[in-house]
Amino acid sequence: MPSILRVSLSLVLLLSAAPAFAADAPIDPALEARIVAMGKVHSASAAQYSPDGKQIAYISTLSGSPQAWILPTQGGEPRQLTTGSDPVSGLRWSPDGKLAYAVSPGGGYNAQLFIGTPDGAPATRINEGEANTFPGDFAPDGRYYFRSNARSANSTDTWLYDPATGKAKLAVEMETVGEIDDMQGHLAVVNRLVTRGNNNLWLEDLRTHRSMLLTPHQGTAQSFGLFGKDTNTVYIAHNIGRDRMGLGRVDIAADGRTFKRTELAERDDAELDDFILDDAKRQALLKWNVAGRNELELIDLTGNTRRRLPAAPNDLVGSIDFAPDGSRVVLALSGATATSDLWQLDLASGTYTRLTVSPTEGVDLAQLVKPELRTFKAHDGLELSGWLYLPKDFKAPGPVVLSFHGGPEGQERPAFRADYQALLASGIAVFAPNIRGSSGFGKKFMSMDNHAGRFDANRDIKAAADFLIAERIGAKGRLGIVGGSYGGYVVMVAVTDYPDTFAAGANLFGMVNFETFFAQSTPWMGAISTGEYGDPKTQLQLLRDLSPIHKLDRVKTPLLVMHGANDTNVPVVEAEQVVAALKKRGVPVEYVLFPDEGHGWRKQANRVRSTVEMTAFFAKHLN
Repeated sequence: MPSILRVSLSLVLLLSAAPAFAADAPIDPALEARIVAMGKVHSASAAQYSPDGKQIAYISTLSGSPQAWILPTQGGEPRQLTTGSDPVSGLRWSPDGKLAYAVSPGGGYNAQLFIGTPDGAPATRINEGEANTFPGDFAPDGRYYFRSNARSANSTDTWLYDPATGKAKLAVEMETVGEIDDMQGHLAVVNRLVTRGNNNLWLEDLRTHRSMLLTPHQGTAQSFGLFGKDTNTVYIAHNIGRDRMGLGRVDIAADGRTFKRTELAERDDAELDDFILDDAKRQALLKWNVAGRNELELIDLTGNTRRRLPAAPNDLVGSIDFAPDGSRVVLALSGATATSDLWQLDLASGTYTRLTVSPTEGVDLAQLVKPELRTFKAHDGLELSGWLYLPKDFKAPGPVVLSFHGGPEGQERPAFRADYQALLASGIAVFAPNIRGSSGFGKKFMSMDNHAGRFDANRDIKAAADFLIAERIGAKGRLGIVGGSYGGYVVMVAVTDYPDTFAAGANLFGMVNFETFFAQSTPWMGAISTGEYGDPKTQLQLLRDLSPIHKLDRVKTPLLVMHGANDTNVPVVEAEQVVAALKKRGVPVEYVLFPDEGHGWRKQANRVRSTVEMTAFFAKHLN
């Protein structure tokens, strides 16, 4: 999501491209090579059929950075379409067989949008300037809609590119963050965010800007929608009036002024992660999230009959897309011991066929560790869960690293994690909890950390550590903690609120000071975060009390801090404050700044470097 930079050269910058362990942490060369190999494991994802169904466009990391590739549907050699060093995302086919994609310079949010042909001819850039820009999709008439804060830094409006004129113009103004979910002719399903965890869908006429609210609700609710056979029908995933996401259908009256919603699918044990419709709008494929694993279901929309599909070969289903004839879907499947690859599912037979085999040279996937889902109690009795990874021949109690996801509305799932497997190869267990505020467990659970509720979420950190000690999994004095983005904030809370609990911590692009986060993060990010963290205009004391920056004098835990120089989501000043304060107090701190990354690592060399540095750091302090 563009770029406010503040890079202090007075701090220690570790910028060498070659991954290497710290000199004071000697390690077996074979183990080092294995960890480097895990950081180089490739993936394939984000697949979409061409309009004629003969080709599949997708994103692969084979070249070292996410790039666009094309694969013949009936088999054959894949072909690389984009060849740059900056990451590519948002790959979409146009109705006439062209391809749109985004290139993110330096890994930041100032994406450059292009439309080109699948033969690799030079593509045409369709946006201008350096605004925060996010890729979108094509309407059936060939126009392309995308998001940008070019008009106002406080919002991401929807812009519409018309290939007939070669120009993009402002289509929908937003107060904060929003987008078009779907578009037919001059009508659009417009998704407007109220605050994080709460949004509305509107049926909007893009010519007159007359709109009708499709999702009236009390309290908070989330939703996204797609048009059915015509603009009088909208299928929506939502949790209006219930705790978990399900599927409904909105039927709009002929006068366009009233509507009726019918519920089609919901589950008490699962959340609807995503759904797609086939081109004929006769089928819907539903992706359910069941405690972190995915299940697939097919709905015949003509008769509203539901059919559970055979289990996928791996736990997690990423992107999904229907073939033009509706007989097959292409999916990105992955799991704890399987990197993301493309598979094709024949809906009639229920047969999965693998389409890509991403290289895993130097890594025996069969030797990787699958996690076990464990539950534990918070200080107030709330049931929490987490994924426990134990090294082979682990002698408990032993060293354990607790890993916390970002968001905070993210969810820890049994995904392929090179960093986890690297720690496991070093004899260090990993426990990845979902504390209150995580998604995937209903909106009530997700909202439990809002505002002052964050104090209870922060106590969940200690509850997770206490669980490991009580179960004799982790040894006292040998617990580490790691997290990225909001997970980095969790790390800093842990080492300030519980300074005797953790022997080492790794803060990856995490916030430490809510005041500077709101002041220096890109404005639209701050605007949508007040409902989550607090409003700096009216709740400044709460934000100060929640900010670890004011308690750094308590830190005695050695820290590793890693950040991207182009990060505008959590500006690099958040890392600089920590490093400077701890160096001044003589607390051991190591700092790695990636000059060509934004919020997270997208280039292979940097992912490898991060994995190697983190593994060496924890091996030094926990083993």
